[in-house]
Amino acid sequence: MAEGEPPTEEELLAALDRVGVADILVQALATTVSLGYRRVSADARDLPQARLAIEALRALDPVLREGGADEAVIRDLEQARINLQLAYAKAVEENAQDRPE
Repeated sequence: MAEGEPPTEEELLAALDRVGVADILVQALATTVSLGYRRVSADARDLPQARLAIEALRALDPVLREGGADEAVIRDLEQARINLQLAYAKAVEENAQDRPE
């Protein structure tokens, strides 16, 4: 492919053949972690969205394990989910304290 020219259909198909579904899921979950943390922050708090991120991470963990994803990556995502759950719990507590009774 010459510089500046778009890839051909064959080149695109070859690139797709090199990518595994697990690779795409890992990238999507890494993005989900980032969004989840953003949604528990005081600046952009959206607890239902944060909870959705947590549940998506939890639901796809066994799928990645069965799909042969790298165990170190799975552990990193699991730890990120645990940390996100702790941040979520703190955000829920802060919201409860901010509400007058």
